[in-house]
Amino acid sequence: MNFEGLDPGLAEYAPAMHSALDPVLDAHLNPSLLQNVELDPEGVALEALPVQESVHIMEGVYSELHSVVAEVGVPVSVSHFDLHEEMLWVGSHGGHATSFFGPTLERYSSFQVNGSDDIRQIQSLENGILFLTKNNLKYMARGGLIIFDYLLDESEDMHSLLLTDSSTLLVGGLQNHILEIDLNTVQETQKYAVETPGVTIMRQTNRFFFCGHTSGKISLRDLRTFKVEHEFDAFSGSLSDFDVHGNLLATCGFSSRLTGLACDRFLKVYDLRMMRAITPLQVHVDPAFLRFIPTYTSRLAIISQSGQCQFCEPTGLANPADIFHVNPVGPLLMTFDVSASKQALAFGDSEGCVHLWTDSPEPSFNPYSRETEFALPCLVDSLPPLDWSQDLLPLSLIPVPLTTDTLLSDWPAANSAPAPRRAPPVDAEILRTMKKVGFIGYAPNPRTRLRNQIPYRLKESDSEFDSFSQVTESPVGREEEPHRHMVSKKYRKVTIKYSKLGLEDFDFKHYNKTLFAGLEPHIPNAYCNCMIQVLYFLEPVRCLIQNHLCQKEFCLACELGFLFHMLDLSRGDPCQGSNFLRAFRTIPEASALGLILADSDEASGKGNLARLIQRWNRFILTQLHQDMQELEVPQAYRGAGGSSFCSSGDSVIGQLFSCEMENCSLCRCGSETVRASSTLLFTLSYPEGSNSDKTGKNYDFAQVLKRSICLEQNTQAWCDNCEKYQPTIQTRNIRHLPDILVINCEVNSSKEADFWRMQAEFAFKMAIKKYGGEISSKNKEFALADWKQLGSPEGMLMCSSIEELKNIWLPFSIRMKMTKNKGLDVCNWTDGDEWGPARAEEERGVYVYDLMATVVHILDSRTGGSLVAHIKVGETYHQRKEGVTHQQWYLFNDFLIEPIDKHEAVQFDMNWKVPAILYYIKRNLNSKYNLNIKNPIEASVLMAEASLARKQRKTHTTFIPLMLNEMPQVGDLVGLDAEFVTLNEEEAELRSDGTKSTIKPSQMSVARITCVRGQGPNEGIPFIDDYISTQEQVVDYLTQYSGIKPGDLDAKISSKHLTTLKSTYLKLRFLIDIGVKFVGHGLQKDFRVINLMVPKDQVLDTVYLFHMPRKRMISLRFLAWYFLDLKIQGETHDSIEDARTALQLYRKYLELSKNGTEPESFHKVLKGLYEKGRKLDWKVPEPEGQTSPKNAAVFSSVLAL
Repeated sequence: MNFEGLDPGLAEYAPAMHSALDPVLDAHLNPSLLQNVELDPEGVALEALPVQESVHIMEGVYSELHSVVAEVGVPVSVSHFDLHEEMLWVGSHGGHATSFFGPTLERYSSFQVNGSDDIRQIQSLENGILFLTKNNLKYMARGGLIIFDYLLDESEDMHSLLLTDSSTLLVGGLQNHILEIDLNTVQETQKYAVETPGVTIMRQTNRFFFCGHTSGKISLRDLRTFKVEHEFDAFSGSLSDFDVHGNLLATCGFSSRLTGLACDRFLKVYDLRMMRAITPLQVHVDPAFLRFIPTYTSRLAIISQSGQCQFCEPTGLANPADIFHVNPVGPLLMTFDVSASKQALAFGDSEGCVHLWTDSPEPSFNPYSRETEFALPCLVDSLPPLDWSQDLLPLSLIPVPLTTDTLLSDWPAANSAPAPRRAPPVDAEILRTMKKVGFIGYAPNPRTRLRNQIPYRLKESDSEFDSFSQVTESPVGREEEPHRHMVSKKYRKVTIKYSKLGLEDFDFKHYNKTLFAGLEPHIPNAYCNCMIQVLYFLEPVRCLIQNHLCQKEFCLACELGFLFHMLDLSRGDPCQGSNFLRAFRTIPEASALGLILADSDEASGKGNLARLIQRWNRFILTQLHQDMQELEVPQAYRGAGGSSFCSSGDSVIGQLFSCEMENCSLCRCGSETVRASSTLLFTLSYPEGSNSDKTGKNYDFAQVLKRSICLEQNTQAWCDNCEKYQPTIQTRNIRHLPDILVINCEVNSSKEADFWRMQAEFAFKMAIKKYGGEISSKNKEFALADWKQLGSPEGMLMCSSIEELKNIWLPFSIRMKMTKNKGLDVCNWTDGDEWGPARAEEERGVYVYDLMATVVHILDSRTGGSLVAHIKVGETYHQRKEGVTHQQWYLFNDFLIEPIDKHEAVQFDMNWKVPAILYYIKRNLNSKYNLNIKNPIEASVLMAEASLARKQRKTHTTFIPLMLNEMPQVGDLVGLDAEFVTLNEEEAELRSDGTKSTIKPSQMSVARITCVRGQGPNEGIPFIDDYISTQEQVVDYLTQYSGIKPGDLDAKISSKHLTTLKSTYLKLRFLIDIGVKFVGHGLQKDFRVINLMVPKDQVLDTVYLFHMPRKRMISLRFLAWYFLDLKIQGETHDSIEDARTALQLYRKYLELSKNGTEPESFHKVLKGLYEKGRKLDWKVPEPEGQTSPKNAAVFSSVLAL
């Protein structure tokens, strides 16, 4: 309702006066209100004001049934009858909401919605109530719990809302736009511009949206486009209220006079069939509210602010005899509403009272209301007390129900067997000083504990670290889910929520605000995503892998290069390594090492991820090293061997990661054996017995690393001199240091975890002692000068708080030096240490390694754990993606990417964040290598090739390969279509409300790819029509949609042109790199399953060309019938015809839109398309007497629309 023309005295009710939650007595309160209200010293009672028992309700005539106080002295701003339950909702100017149950108006709930602003509209939904205030939309349960709280812009001044369907809401106010909000996602989906600002009332019929403006106008808007269809200029001053019923629109408002605005006693009535005004209706009250109350006739209820109510027919004459009076406690009526059953009217006045008028003694608010849930009363059984001091007191005084079931106290024998507690270990000091006499030991009492008191551990110290549960031992705290508070939100396992549209409406930008690409985790064995990112951000590895190309069908280096190319092209959108992981699953060594997880193990987290990723790290480096040593390059793949990386016979992976070592075995007979070897990574070896002494010993990380590299151990080995196995001392010396130092941390038990934790505590204490003095409290404050000293180059880290020094043992840099006697010196290094020219230092055998990445295992009992990576992204990557040159640490958690502080990469809270892999790189590493990438894919990949199928003959050829004079150029059109088969079915669950939730989407594999010429004399003739051979089991060939039949993909029996996925992938990559434009229907999903990243300006998708915003997507079959008069996709599907049809549709689009220069005319064409589609229910009509065409065509893909 618009309040501009109301009584000026209402200005005294400022919202600030009523901000308190507890109602207080207002200074403007009418004394008559207190007649039936009992006051107490602490406040004012808010009980209902019952009507005298003598009041008689006459059937069919509205009379006052009850009055009740909502909030004493605070004006009622809005009232609303619940559409689902027998309840009346009331909102006040102080932002307080109150609900009353039934016609007796029993108070049901009362809570504060807003602390300062008044409630302007209430709307009931099935699960709760929507409250609209000035710039806030709040959805609350009927009991008062908040479901969501949506804050609007502070400049907004909202007055009205309209529920268009169960999940869409329109919100309008004094600004020049109306917002559309999706209640499922709680997001603004659309903003409609309004030519006349100030929408304070909104109504809806099956034909129009009606918007009432403060200027006195009413606009009728289209239900689909929200464009203005008609407009009525009802009043010259302002609009007060209006209502719509059938073909009639009735309005009341204010007219402009010389003295200001005056209430107009003429109701303006409009006929919506002819869109014109009919005879105005003169009434005998000053109308402020009006509603249609259609029972037997379309009568109107007109209410004035002073409490007068008149009923009349909108097309008849008003009768003064039809006026009745509401007796408000305050001077003015503020709100009015009618129940859905039309049996009850609700009035709210300026003193906080609500009046209920009904036409029957026992009215119902809704035709069909559900039951209302009430809070259960507290029932306390009154049982006689028992005096335990009396031995003869019968316990049967307490009644016990007779039952034949097993009682809870009747424990089975297995659970009630005595389990003696293990004796605690003997104090180490006692064992050290003990003297034995026979089998008895004697030792002095060290006096460390009181006599006969032994502390017991709640958890065994020798339990496996991986079995540490983060759930508390006490059952009391288990429901609190402590892991939610322990594991930081950004480190938790991220999952994709699938909707009806799949991934199209999933907001990946919420998790990644950068331009770097994340990796999707739903593919089998995607636990290695973090390590793929680490390898990608090693610049020499990235360039080397992308320069590699060989003819092996399943080459991990090739597939990794294709994936790196996608990561290069992406601008923040996530990629998926489906083709890489497909090749990974075919490697026998990966299966033998246990690196391929079953879906059930991966989902439940049964696999030991820390050990798994360390084994995967060793495997991938070894596999890449072997792939790079392949020197044979086929003629079709020329160019791969021309890279600067492949100048020598040895692999460049070996040059980057390999460390040459000298292993020496010394037998006790004096015989010594020396052999040379190399390794691609090192495993940390921790000092033995480091955990036996609880005080511990302080070790630098450099000391442990040196011990792990120059390993010395005693073991049994074969001695040629003794000709038998003998105890030998084996030592390892370094001949040559690698450019990239890879370290597996091997923190697999509580022993190693305690070692890391203890060393971090030592490092923390040393940093504080050195620069901050001794501290005894964790919260001790430091002087500014102390903190500046801590952050100086001589300090350990640039820190702003004590928390940044905790849980850090790992250095950011280490210095390694080769000595003349084949020894190795390793020490921690800080940027403040002296360092000469790099070349001179390297000549002396001195190298500095900087930390580049850490891979950590996140322990989370709720999800089974996950793997994330901290990566220091270099200048070259920022230059390519963002155009800036700087270095920054980032967290990579699948598709979540977030910049982090430097210290966070080396902070390991061993309770939930355990280090797994470390990558150190030599300083100035990039300057040693040629980082140019030469695309190894040449035009020869498009030439004719032999089919894998044994039965394939020339008579079955369905395409003509490109000739040399037909090679595509930049901007050429290529029609494309792809067909798919299902490898794994979709996993979904059915919720209790009947809706389906997708847990894991079906895994698809490309089965057929077709490309047709888009121009030239051979336009429309395919030059690629490849069926893709697969070694994985196909669950569903989807023949109805793909046209693929069992046997088409089997090389032994197929008659199709069968080839490998890699071969066809190279053809598409060449076309993308050349710069052709692909035309097709549903290409976005096709490219996703093929695992290709195509720039958006190279994709012309007819799904979106012939699509209107907020409308459904249209199938290729319907578009072809409507625009081209073609009948396709009748009985079976053919990708050649689909690709050709998409090309013809694109030509038609250019013709209709005049090459995109006349969007308005094309918009009219689309409107005609959608109108025709709705009439035919989007089904192509079949000709009479004919079923479907003989050679019916095919569907573009199972994923296309």
